[in-house]
Amino acid sequence: MASSPENNNLISMSILDQLNVRLAKPQDAATIASFSAAMALETEGRHLDRDRLHDGTIALLNSPDRGFFMVAELEQADDRQLVGQLMITFEWSDWRNGAFWWIQSVYVAPAWRRQSVFRRMHQTVMATAKTNPNVCGIRLYVEENNSVAQAVYRNVGLTPSSYAIFETDFVLARQNGLMDCPTEA
Repeated sequence: MASSPENNNLISMSILDQLNVRLAKPQDAATIASFSAAMALETEGRHLDRDRLHDGTIALLNSPDRGFFMVAELEQADDRQLVGQLMITFEWSDWRNGAFWWIQSVYVAPAWRRQSVFRRMHQTVMATAKTNPNVCGIRLYVEENNSVAQAVYRNVGLTPSSYAIFETDFVLARQNGLMDCPTEA
């Protein structure tokens, strides 16, 4: 198994030189689902149905028209370990005649945080998107109280949007969905 990053920056840099960001494969599904479950619990306190999550992961891996996962894989000796993930889904913009790529389900294993893993994944997404003439931009949503993640996203050049997100969730609806205007319910 790949080791955790060391406090020594020289060691961490040489390990990150072995970091490969790539499209996820079906054999990555179990780790992706595990990362997604950990992310939901950590950021929103949600315990996701593992079977539904696994099925949803497989559904995306098998349907590139819906989106795709990218993973950060560390290779040391003969061992490969996934240390991060993100999911891309598509939103058509008639104003731009192109698709926004939405970054979702971002997760970096705790031992690998603050080691530029997300930065490397974001750079790969940006470089890939810029080669596709049908992509008009990158969007990302983040839990409004997750200030640590928001700082990371700002540090890679993402800027807050003027849009707020509203939803009706048929599967994971919250009891108190209108936190800012509870009397509107």
